[in-house]
Amino acid sequence: MELRVNNKVLDAGDVDPQTPLLWVLRDHLGLSGVKFGCGAGQCGACTVHLDGQAVRSCVLPVEYVGDQEITTIEGLASSRDESAPHPLQAAWVEHDVPQCGYCQAGMIMAAAALLAEVDAPTDDDIDNYVTNLCRCGTYNRIRAAIHTAAGAKK
Repeated sequence: MELRVNNKVLDAGDVDPQTPLLWVLRDHLGLSGVKFGCGAGQCGACTVHLDGQAVRSCVLPVEYVGDQEITTIEGLASSRDESAPHPLQAAWVEHDVPQCGYCQAGMIMAAAALLAEVDAPTDDDIDNYVTNLCRCGTYNRIRAAIHTAAGAKK
């Protein structure tokens, strides 16, 4: 099976079409930035983009991907400019968002999809769109980083 991942065509080998995209990315393609959290599509640690839309990869069978472009945290910066981090990645560092860091890749991917749709999101926009869970509770820093990244996009 070939997949379009981070602007490359990658061979995932012979995988069962019902295998969740998460496990194909991690186990067959070696992209460990996408994390397993709950396995039920609730926590968001597994969030990736599918043609620019945030999706929970732990509940998406790989057969539904087809020829859509998959973007993981590993490809987020290079989708813009390989020499610079994505504005969200820079804002995450600036606001010292991560504590344990486990949810952060999925959180950034959800936030990037939001910023692709809404140039200047309000706190309500962020709360309604970025429904990922952070067990460390860094939501205030997450909101601040998203606002900073939105300003950097201008």
